[in-house]
Amino acid sequence: MDEDALSRDDVIGKVCLTRDTIASHPKGFSGWAHLTEVDPDEEVQGEIHLRLEVWPGARACRLRCSVLEARDLAPKDRNGTSDPFVRVRYKGRTRETSIVKKSCYPRWNETFEFELQEGAMEALCVEAWDWDLVSRNDFLGKVVIDVQRLRVVQQEEGWFRLQPDQSKSRRHDEGNLGSLQLEVRLRDETVLPSSYYQPLVHLLCHEVKLGMQGPGQLIPLIEETTSTECRQDVATNLLKLFLGQGLAKDFLDLLFQLELSRTSETNTLFRSNSLASKSVESFLKVAGMQYLHGVLGPIINKVFEEKKYVELDPSKVEVKDVGCSGLHRPQTEAEVLEQSAQTLRAHLGALLSALSRSVRACPAVVRATFRQLFRRVRERFPGAQHENVPFIAVTSFLCLRFFSPAIMSPKLFHLRERHADARTSRTLLLLAKAVQNVGNMDTPASRAKEAWMEPLQPTVHQGVAQLKDFITKLVDIEEKDELDLQRTLSLQAPPVKEGPLFIHRTKGKGPLMSSSFKKLYFSLTTEALSFAKTPSSKKSALIKLANIRAAEKVEEKSFGGSHVMQVIYTDDAGRPQTAYLQCKCVNELNQWLSALRKVSINNTGLLGSYHPGVFRGDKWSCCHQKEKTGQGCDKTRSRVTLQEWNDPLDHDLEAQLIYRHLLGVEAMLWERHRELSGGAEAGTVPTSPGKVPEDSLARLLRVLQDLREAHSSSPAGSPPSEPNCLLELQT
Repeated sequence: MDEDALSRDDVIGKVCLTRDTIASHPKGFSGWAHLTEVDPDEEVQGEIHLRLEVWPGARACRLRCSVLEARDLAPKDRNGTSDPFVRVRYKGRTRETSIVKKSCYPRWNETFEFELQEGAMEALCVEAWDWDLVSRNDFLGKVVIDVQRLRVVQQEEGWFRLQPDQSKSRRHDEGNLGSLQLEVRLRDETVLPSSYYQPLVHLLCHEVKLGMQGPGQLIPLIEETTSTECRQDVATNLLKLFLGQGLAKDFLDLLFQLELSRTSETNTLFRSNSLASKSVESFLKVAGMQYLHGVLGPIINKVFEEKKYVELDPSKVEVKDVGCSGLHRPQTEAEVLEQSAQTLRAHLGALLSALSRSVRACPAVVRATFRQLFRRVRERFPGAQHENVPFIAVTSFLCLRFFSPAIMSPKLFHLRERHADARTSRTLLLLAKAVQNVGNMDTPASRAKEAWMEPLQPTVHQGVAQLKDFITKLVDIEEKDELDLQRTLSLQAPPVKEGPLFIHRTKGKGPLMSSSFKKLYFSLTTEALSFAKTPSSKKSALIKLANIRAAEKVEEKSFGGSHVMQVIYTDDAGRPQTAYLQCKCVNELNQWLSALRKVSINNTGLLGSYHPGVFRGDKWSCCHQKEKTGQGCDKTRSRVTLQEWNDPLDHDLEAQLIYRHLLGVEAMLWERHRELSGGAEAGTVPTSPGKVPEDSLARLLRVLQDLREAHSSSPAGSPPSEPNCLLELQT
């Protein structure tokens, strides 16, 4: 799209990847894809409800087609709706339904009959159109019915997805509109009931609890058999699994010990993309993101709001970008450099001060994990010459792999809604470099790399002392304090998502009734959706989480605005209620919908259908039904829509993903098993260990075998769940 501030955004072109195309690349599609012209006849959506029958007539068989209703049709008119009608074509004869004005969820309940000739091969075509008074009608999609197959089954009824019209010859415009570089991966997993994963989860947890003291070998073996390209995924899945079992700290402690045991040089410690490094990165994003927002949020916002020109590298200074310091005299290069240094010193100082004050705000599990890291490194590298090594180990994760990336790309860490412009990006980059220098404890090597950073040296030097003092306090947490903090946090129910939304309010009655949206600050926890006038004021519960029945989008025409969602719930008396909330943009709308659906996915009484419009006057605006409490005209979408850092933990899915990874490296696991057991054949797991205890690897191979059998046959009494499809897209 080409963004326009005043008029509608213009379409440049599109890339269309079918499910089959993506599925044909097991490791994901990656590359440049040409943009193609957007043909309105190909941009269709929605479904149509048809009843089809073949029945004998006096002279020949008759074909009866009942057009009942449609849902989620594409809005083709400027008012955000369509005026749909249906055209049914068979063997040169055409019949049309009536026109339903201003609805993307029309109901017709009209029936047409055609005479069937013996041996006729022509298909029945059902087309949906948007009627226009002045211009030509807009195509909404079509369904083609195989009449020969219908003759066999005699009768068929259901919802048919509308398909595009691809009968036109396409223009060869590939490459003329530009290209998009995409990475797309489709994961399609069938998640079994929890009981099937218990042996795998118990085995992995037992290994972590043993740590370095027991005969555990699985975690080192998983690390050894994990390739670089999938290490981040495996680390995230393992981390989430152990986080759900309350063993995240123990898991990371084991990885710390494994990495320290094979590291002899302090300057290479935790610098590679090992399983330990990737796991801590995932851990900080899952457990420490709220903390990051509290520390960095105000500083990042200030940088974006000031939009100052900042540059320290003399070879990159552009005086014309700065303007003038007086009425007549332009600034000199030296003045630009000095002002830039002052700005960066102020930002860095504010950040370090915020960090120093944040010890108590840091989650207990993060503090306890860094305590273990600090102790392990100090034990491995004792002595005065290694005094800074434990501090650098902590900052290598906290500063270099968490704070610095968030400063450079605040949108990726949900600190801002949009990427920074070129000027702000440069300021953020220089600030991130300064934070890295502080995190490296201001070593001569980091200082010599970019000599033009020297003007920040006094602040960096002072920051090192501040940072060391902060880390000393951060890791000074005992087991009792850790439990107390965790207990306090669990009582507070940490937010799943929070931010400003506009809630719909209705005033007056009858013809004097008016409606408006009022801005409030909302917070969603695992207990309730609550609101307050400001982020710091006392919150009032709006909806109890257990009472949520659906969270869905609202048609644009309903309130004359976009990005509105509805939360359907029951009040304390059991009466159905609906709250209408407006978001700032489509991304925020999807994030809220995703969060609401995730936390309420196990609620009882979830709705199967809903109305995407509003009940105004005596009918619904979407389908024009007059029964307020009747069945909805569209189906609800209870599935997860986005993968976010603050997702509720899904233990079964994480276990399934770990199983899938282990299945991929099963050959290597068997190879190692043969080495350890003296040449046992692949696929023959010992079933009677006898006097010799069965080792962890043999038990793991047995568990994989059992899970494979469970997947290949539907378990008695408890069939597998529906496939859990996840589409990952990166532009």
